[in-house]
Amino acid sequence: MDNFWNNLYKFPRFLIAVFLGFFLTTFKPIFKLLKNKKRQIIFIIINILIIMILYITLKLMMNQE
Repeated sequence: MDNFWNNLYKFPRFLIAVFLGFFLTTFKPIFKLLKNKKRQIIFIIINILIIMILYITLKLMMNQE
């Protein structure tokens, strides 16, 4: 039974490590691309467009014009 509780105490640390590893492997290529000034501007414009499209879509879905 001690082994069970020992493993249970280790689980949050494992979960944090998994999430951190996921985000690092996901965003590292993006950060490499953003070293170029031209790509930074394109990335910002694309993100703004995505946010605007999501905002407008949700606003129309909730019938708030």
